[in-house]
Amino acid sequence: MKDQIKKFLNEDQDPKAIEKITSKLQDLLMKNEEVGYIGVQKKPAITVFPDSIVLTNKRVIMCRPKNLGLSMDFVDYDWDDIAGAFVKENILGSEFSFATKSDLTISIDYIPKNQARKLYTFAKEQMDALKAAPVAPIQPTPVAEEIPVAEPVVEEIEEVEAEEVTSFAEIIPANPVSYQEPVVETPAPAPTPTSSGDKKLSELTKEELFEKLQNYKKLLDNGLILQGEYDTLKKEILSYL
Repeated sequence: MKDQIKKFLNEDQDPKAIEKITSKLQDLLMKNEEVGYIGVQKKPAITVFPDSIVLTNKRVIMCRPKNLGLSMDFVDYDWDDIAGAFVKENILGSEFSFATKSDLTISIDYIPKNQARKLYTFAKEQMDALKAAPVAPIQPTPVAEEIPVAEPVVEEIEEVEAEEVTSFAEIIPANPVSYQEPVVETPAPAPTPTSSGDKKLSELTKEELFEKLQNYKKLLDNGLILQGEYDTLKKEILSYL
């Protein structure tokens, strides 16, 4: 046991305190974790159970004895969570403290100046090594290749302006063998009604001409003559009025 604690007694640490701490640390150290430095309080009054601080290559461990040294509280902080370390030298010893990234400050006072400086140096080395460690690049998440979807082809239909039909005529089909359009017969014009025999328009009075025009209007309204025929007859009658 003496050989094990001898390397931590280089700055006048209390041998009994170092022996007690190292015996407790055997069950606390993780795999590949090594103790780098141990600082022990040295108060002006005789202190049987001083507080200690242990720096390893992975974390900082605060050791505080209780129940007259029968038990001990351990609180640790990973180097990843430590933002900075500080040393304040006083007349009686020094105060070593460190701040975490969560704005928490932990300190231990009455540390001998030489021990406080060694604690500060070791802490800076661990933080600098952590900053210099290469950060593994983040692999981008593979994105599934999008398969282009063909847009539906909209066939444009040319609009053909329909011609106005002014007269009925026989429609000849394009293929008379397979299909034949029905022939629309033009209705024969109704006989011209006369109120005074077969007189010519020039021989009719104005009353007779007006009556004839009304008869043509009735024929048009009943669909018996076409608008074009009515207009021709109307024009002819009006020429004699």
